[in-house]
Formats: sequence, C-alpha cells, structure tokens
Amino acid sequence: EAGRGAWAGPVMAGAVILPNDPGIGLTLAGVRDSKLMTPSQRERWAIEIKTVALAWSVGQASAAEIDQIGILPANRLAMIRAIQGLALSPEYHLFDFIHWKDCPYPGERLVKGESQSLSIAAASVLAKTTRDELMRGLDEQFEGYGFARHKGYGTARHRQAIQRLGLCEIHRKSFSITAGQESQP
Repeated sequence: EAGRGAWAGPVMAGAVILPNDPGIGLTLAGVRDSKLMTPSQRERWAIEIKTVALAWSVGQASAAEIDQIGILPANRLAMIRAIQGLALSPEYHLFDFIHWKDCPYPGERLVKGESQSLSIAAASVLAKTTRDELMRGLDEQFEGYGFARHKGYGTARHRQAIQRLGLCEIHRKSFSITAGQESQP
C-alpha cells in the first residue's frame, strides 16, 4: 500500500499477477520494497511491471473514507478494490502483512512481504507511483500546499501550509495534524 501515514490524499493498494516463469525474477531484478527505491527507479520499474504482468490494478480509499471508517478498514477497502480491478481472478492471494481477521480472499499474509514476494513488491511499486502521480495532479488543484513535493505526508513545510491555508478537502480530518508529528513518504 501507499499513503497510509500521510496527512492528505488517499491510501492506495496495488495488486499484481506475474507470470509463473522462473525468468521473471531476472526481468524484474530491480523491483523491491517501493520505500527502498528512488522515485526514478520506481517510475522505471512501474513501466516494466505493467508490461510483463498478466494483470495489475491499483485501488484506493479517499481521505473522506479514511475519516469515516478509519485507516485500517480504508486500507482493506483499497486492497479489495485493487483485487476487484484485476482482469484475472487469482485463486490464491499474497498480502503484505495486515491484520485482517475476516479476509474474504484465500491466501497468506507475509510479514515484510515486499522482501519475500516479487508480486507484493511489484504491487507496492504500482501503488506508490500511482499515488505520487495523483498527488502531483492534486498539487495543481490545491495550490500552496506543496503536494507535488511531500505527497501529502507530514513535513514541516506541509504543516506550515496548513497553518497558513487551513485544511483542504483532501486532508484527513481524523488524523492528528499537530506540531512535531511528521511522517515519511
């Protein structure tokens, strides 16, 4: 997923079905946890992932949905939307570890899944690049907040923009956005 700890914008989840091919690991050799990649690496590999994947999808839950149901249920909602958006229906699912007692999909939850599963790492890259692109677009719609730069995460500049402009409609009102609390993209 991407955007879970942000102060603004949606939370996004990716779903990727890769070919059952031993060579896929070589084809996508640079794909790993999106948080460990530079923006240019993520962009480059996102194109390759979309090219070789049998199916891929990114789902999201809006800031309003996060405020209404909470971040963990919204994260699950984004995952459901990503899975439902796939052109193929997998029989078994691998999830980056998330507490989901009544998960409707057969599968497995892996702790630090991005480092254990290429599909999870690829999904992470697509979720992050899709969210970053969306936040760059929202930067034009909500001028002065700097969304293109911090992508909605808690930074000193983001806090200053909120103090100057107030919250906008894509801010998560249920999050405690106060001095000293900063999050990382």
